[in-house]
Amino acid sequence: MTSPRTTLSLVDTDPAELAVDAIVIGVHSQTGEQDATSGLAGTLLLSTGAESIAAAFDGKLTETLALLGATGGPGEVIKLATLGTVTAPVVAAVGLGPEPSGAAPTPETLRRAAGAVVRALAGAGRVALALPLPDDADAPAALRAVAEGALLGGYRFAGYKTRPQPTRREPVAEVLIAVPDASDRTAQAEVARAQAVVAAVRASRDWVNTAPNELRPPAFAEAVSAAAREAGLGVEVLDEAALAAGGYGGIIAVGQGSEAPPRLVKLTYTPEGGGTGKRVALVGKGITFDTGGISIKPAQGMWEMKSDMAGAAAVGAAMLAVAALKPSVAVTGYLPMAENMPSGTSYRPGDVISMYSGKKVEVLNTDAEGRMILADAIARACEDGCDYLFETSTLTGGQVIALGKRIAGVMGTPELCERVKAAGDATGEPAWPMPLPDDVRKGMDSDVADISQVNAGMDRAGHMLQGGVFLREFVTEDVAWAHIDIAGPGYHSGEPTGYWAKGGTGVPVRTLLHLIDDVAANG
Repeated sequence: MTSPRTTLSLVDTDPAELAVDAIVIGVHSQTGEQDATSGLAGTLLLSTGAESIAAAFDGKLTETLALLGATGGPGEVIKLATLGTVTAPVVAAVGLGPEPSGAAPTPETLRRAAGAVVRALAGAGRVALALPLPDDADAPAALRAVAEGALLGGYRFAGYKTRPQPTRREPVAEVLIAVPDASDRTAQAEVARAQAVVAAVRASRDWVNTAPNELRPPAFAEAVSAAAREAGLGVEVLDEAALAAGGYGGIIAVGQGSEAPPRLVKLTYTPEGGGTGKRVALVGKGITFDTGGISIKPAQGMWEMKSDMAGAAAVGAAMLAVAALKPSVAVTGYLPMAENMPSGTSYRPGDVISMYSGKKVEVLNTDAEGRMILADAIARACEDGCDYLFETSTLTGGQVIALGKRIAGVMGTPELCERVKAAGDATGEPAWPMPLPDDVRKGMDSDVADISQVNAGMDRAGHMLQGGVFLREFVTEDVAWAHIDIAGPGYHSGEPTGYWAKGGTGVPVRTLLHLIDDVAANG
């Protein structure tokens, strides 16, 4: 099942002369007194890039857009028939918010605007974007943002509908981005990178959006492995027998309640010549469906638990992009996969599990299963050897309560958490560092084992922090690490917005790739 793809290229032709189905321009909101003639409160301001389009409309373009209801608000899209004033039959104005003072719009503003307008123009064959791009050192980041937003805005999951939907228009087939020089090597490199990154994000979204009956652990492992082999990555898959023989008690315990047995997928990228010598490990939670096990979840909203493998999807997809982008650091991905089901063979509250690291864990809640499989994968990653470890997972509802649906929580080595935050700011995948308090760990002392799975005394209090504190127990002291909780931003249940479609978001694929580049450049 393959989702339709939008292609992208650069063009340096005058936007007013482009033979496309729609030309996109940016428009800023500009507050002011009500105009006595038009009765319109405030005015609109066209962004740079729209000059030739405005000239073709004899200076009346902003007035016409305002009459159609345009406000210039971020992500707002207003379409206008050109009636032959320019080559394209439609002008689409996308809101960029207030005009920045002495600067171009931020990359994230451009990314969201490009995504919103490409999605709004579904049904068009070719669309050209004449959005404002700076002509200084910020130009590459702005171009990358527009390219990413446009390609992600064209994403639509293929789905399972058996009949054509008359009102469902196909995504834009081709996007052109207007630039001063389409042959500029830096610009072409940014587009090539954006295409590789978006291909990875799309893969992550597709895996998350796949129905859980079609992506149980063996099938998920096979899908990731097949894509990784095709990309040229090293692949190792441990089945249930190998996991049991290897002592992966956490993965086995969670997976034993399902007839679909667990897996651990290891993906390896080695740079040519050894690169910088630094080693990065990525670990992602792959619970293909989470009922909560014996500690079963409420029925309401449980269908979204097909997204509980979004961390593994992001890591697997990021590894595909690593294979394409070829950074100068070694990167290894670890994807523990299991289905958390209630049955006669499920693990139970009160069980004591022998983990891969040798630690004994007392289970208090089988719905805290993610940390069990992640602990084994983290221990394996540290044993294999790494300098930096980034783990991501839809781990706790506490992340959503604390930070909402867009901002990930980050815990771990303080310096590395700050680097994750900086990467999130740069990519439009915001993350916020959180503490790992000693009192949370003290409450996880067990009478019968080395550590209990949750802090029973705190119950749901500090739930996100409990997950981070538990995982810290399985990271060796010589490894800098960061746990990225994406329980909220990993899956979008609302209406499409910006470059997010409904369903899997692909967060934090772009953050992980930015971090890998950061390690390659700065250690």
